[in-house]
Amino acid sequence: MASAAATPPVPKPSTSHRLNINVGVLGHIDSGKTALARALSTVGSTAAFDRAPQSRARGITLDLGFSCLCTELPPHLGTEPGELQLTLVDCPGHASLIRTIIGGAQIIDLMMLVIDVTKGMQTQSAECLVIGQIACQKMIVVLNKIDLIPESKRQAAVEKMSKKMQKTLENTRFHGCPIVATAAKPGGPEAPETVTPIGVSELIEVLKSEAYLPTRDPSGSFLMAVDHCFSIKGQGTVMTGTILSGCVSNGDNVEIPALKVTKKVKSMQMFHTPVNYAMQGDRVGICVTQFDPKLLERGLICTPESLQTIHAAIISLKKIPYFRGTLQTKAKFHITVGHETVMGRVMFFSPAPNDFTKEPLENDFDFGKEYLYQEEYLSKDSKSSEENKENDCTEERQLPKQQWALLEFEKPVTCPKLCLVIGSKLDTDIHANTCRLAFHGVLLQGMEDKSYAETCLPKLKVYKLKHKEGQVERLCDDYSVIGRSLFKKETNIQIFVGLKVKLSTGEEGLIEGGFGQSGKFKIRIPAKTTSSFKNSIEMEYAPNFPQDFLERIPGLQKIPGLHSFSLQWLVLL
Repeated sequence: MASAAATPPVPKPSTSHRLNINVGVLGHIDSGKTALARALSTVGSTAAFDRAPQSRARGITLDLGFSCLCTELPPHLGTEPGELQLTLVDCPGHASLIRTIIGGAQIIDLMMLVIDVTKGMQTQSAECLVIGQIACQKMIVVLNKIDLIPESKRQAAVEKMSKKMQKTLENTRFHGCPIVATAAKPGGPEAPETVTPIGVSELIEVLKSEAYLPTRDPSGSFLMAVDHCFSIKGQGTVMTGTILSGCVSNGDNVEIPALKVTKKVKSMQMFHTPVNYAMQGDRVGICVTQFDPKLLERGLICTPESLQTIHAAIISLKKIPYFRGTLQTKAKFHITVGHETVMGRVMFFSPAPNDFTKEPLENDFDFGKEYLYQEEYLSKDSKSSEENKENDCTEERQLPKQQWALLEFEKPVTCPKLCLVIGSKLDTDIHANTCRLAFHGVLLQGMEDKSYAETCLPKLKVYKLKHKEGQVERLCDDYSVIGRSLFKKETNIQIFVGLKVKLSTGEEGLIEGGFGQSGKFKIRIPAKTTSSFKNSIEMEYAPNFPQDFLERIPGLQKIPGLHSFSLQWLVLL
């Protein structure tokens, strides 16, 4: 671990044979998630089972809850005796708390989608499914509240709902996932605590069979997502959360970027058990020297000076297919990075058309390449594709294998490179039956300079595709024509000399130079012109653009000499 402490990481003494897997409990409000977490758990944390007064008062989960189920390590996870610790992350189900749900989903390895068997998939069930597809690899569907169905009809109802769920998941990464029927608390919230849950023991066996060895790497910088913070009199301030990368030991120094302070780790606990060491994937409480816990409700702590605070970013992204409508450049979205959500404006861009079929560049961005500005994210349901359908264009539009966006945040964001980014329209009516999650991506480059528009954006070579149509005034001879209506009188035609044009009859030519003072120009036709010659030239020009035609995109600065490359003219038919 990269830490202020010079000593090597201390081996975990009490948890050497314990495998921790983080299991998200997600679903629509009132599907019984918290009751299920309680029925499964052997240990609860300080933030479990809606202990907050506000949650108890409203009767719903308002924040992330954490508890754990400890059981024997199944044989497929190791031959030696050991313990499997399933850390349950109980996420809220209310639509207005989607930010918290997204934050919780980013720390899970396995997901339980809890469905009220009497209602089936609901709006937030669907959004949780979308988040799960982005954030984790495996899922179990839990059909809860089967006690509400008369016993004589229960099996048939469960089978019917199971088939519906299998159909829903058919085209997702969770196709064929296990489906388990339960009643976490038969009789509902008012039933006595002594009531015996139905199907929970079967669910535990499925959880054990679905458990896998997630990637855990103690090397690299320490980074932890803090979800709760509180003080203990006489001891210090405790930050609880999940370690996203690296490891931490007692005595290490950790930075709290939001407060711009560094604190020393005094002690640590995992579900009330003292530990000296914790690593990626572990749920841990870290006690540091005293500070006001109200200053850090949520956030990140890390190895000192290992995180960036950025004002803008370049991300590689994909549209979420369930989002209705197009993703427009210059539109504002709610951008979620970790537990933080801020407003941000987007600008979409793609590779040059000739590079559409090239394989994506994973986890990196090449500032040396030229990119094509897009008015919208290119997809099958984008506006231009719809226009092709309306115009009876039978040829399927080619889409790039990778697309990017420039995000400009309304306030700075502290985050690691290559973190998950989710764009949403959270101002959409929560009662509308629609997916609010618009896109997800990976943060490739962050811009830390507040003046990034002047210092960083000029390195980003994004161009707009332009279309021009001119007229042929007359034929000079079999190999040259005079053209007009393409350039303005004051345009310096010299910078276009040698560039290709295409006549509407198919002949290709080169601009030889200007003709007179009115913007006319001479075109040389290497191949002899045909007798069916038409009086029009249709063309488009693409990167690189001369300064005269470069349209400034938001924040992009013109730098002398930056765009003084050769310009090739292309035809638009």
